[in-house]
Amino acid sequence: MIRLIVIEVALFLAPFLVFAAFLVARRRALSVGLFREEAPMIELAVGGLVLVVFSLIALATFHDGTAAGTYVPDRFENGRLVPGRIQ
Repeated sequence: MIRLIVIEVALFLAPFLVFAAFLVARRRALSVGLFREEAPMIELAVGGLVLVVFSLIALATFHDGTAAGTYVPDRFENGRLVPGRIQ
């Protein structure tokens, strides 16, 4: 459970850290001409694509996804909701 929370927090903070790194790199690279002075739409789009790929790889790596058994959906019994489960 803690692993899932850490992954969610890391994925939440990743865009902010990448943007901060981007600002530092942009400030250093403007004189070289690697980044444009106007809005960096292409660079941000590539950064977003990299983050999406990273999050999909992290999800595939850390999510076991194995559910042995049969899923029993939610149902009502005697007016009460019985939650679904895997048998």
